[in-house]
Amino acid sequence: VQLQASGGGLVQAGGSLRLSCAASGRDSYRTPMGWFRQAQGKEREFVATISGNGVVTSYADSVKGRFTISRDIDRKTMTLQMNSLKPEDTAVYYCAAGRYGSNSDEYPYWGQGTQVTVSS
Repeated sequence: VQLQASGGGLVQAGGSLRLSCAASGRDSYRTPMGWFRQAQGKEREFVATISGNGVVTSYADSVKGRFTISRDIDRKTMTLQMNSLKPEDTAVYYCAAGRYGSNSDEYPYWGQGTQVTVSS
């Protein structure tokens, strides 16, 4: 499975961004997926995950109510709609696939990351 993330950028606090992740290759159809992020000097942390059929989702407490994960199964894309962004959301965001859950060690496939910067 190959993953290509896009949509990062610079936004003011309170603003919104939409990240996308396109999956391709063998086993990419209906594979569970997730978003993680890594701020400078910090460990990678879980953001959100979505099941293969798109029905079940889970979020980190820090983003619950502000971020929404979704997917288009036929187009093999996953999105992360980020609203009410805060400076502490600044990080490189990575999409991952092959597992449902919050443990990054269990995901076999990773995209290249996209930078999100939220100014105060």
